Amino acid sequence: MAQMYKIRTKNKNVYLRVAKGHFATMHSHTNYYIDVTTQKNRLSEAKAVAEELVHHYRSNTVIDTILCIDGTEVIGACMASALTRDDYINMNAHQTIYVMSPEYIGGGQMMFRDNLVPMLAGKHVLLLAASVTTGKSALAAIDAINYYGGKVVGVSAIFATVKECDGHPVHSIFNPNDLGDYESYKPHRCPKCKAGEKIEALINSYGLSML
Repeated sequence: MAQMYKIRTKNKNVYLRVAKGHFATMHSHTNYYIDVTTQKNRLSEAKAVAEELVHHYRSNTVIDTILCIDGTEVIGACMASALTRDDYINMNAHQTIYVMSPEYIGGGQMMFRDNLVPMLAGKHVLLLAASVTTGKSALAAIDAINYYGGKVVGVSAIFATVKECDGHPVHSIFNPNDLGDYESYKPHRCPKCKAGEKIEALINSYGLSML
């Protein structure tokens, strides 16, 4: 696999770690593997990512619950902490925020047990993902939030290729412009496959598996 390298920002703890090649996700083929492992699991980086994302919601968005997918719970907790600090204008009357993640059943369907439903029903919910590219995972989460009676107030991600999802604004730190030649295709339309280039790895929110 091609060597990993970092796309940096002014904040040393906010960067995108990527490798260029031929990769397959569940829904698409892409020429970049975007590794956000440390941002999701290392506290200093999770805090830095959270600070970059929360300014979109600092004074004009009520957030009762942050629903985390793609293993972003640490970032979600850091966002909740930042949004409830004394130096933030917090529009949430309870001065607290729930941080939760879905349970998955057959076919990738999301569900929530009865004891968790009150954290969604009637609540203003921010969806947090590691990335929003095809948008299918985000759409599934939005559908689940709506089904359980929540109100989606926005979508946040470290990397996103879209500016909205199901009519909701998507705020991200990085986008394809940061990569320059980022490409994503439906599997049957992938030019690398048509050119006979072998897939190097299978990738998802957990990481990659070399082939």
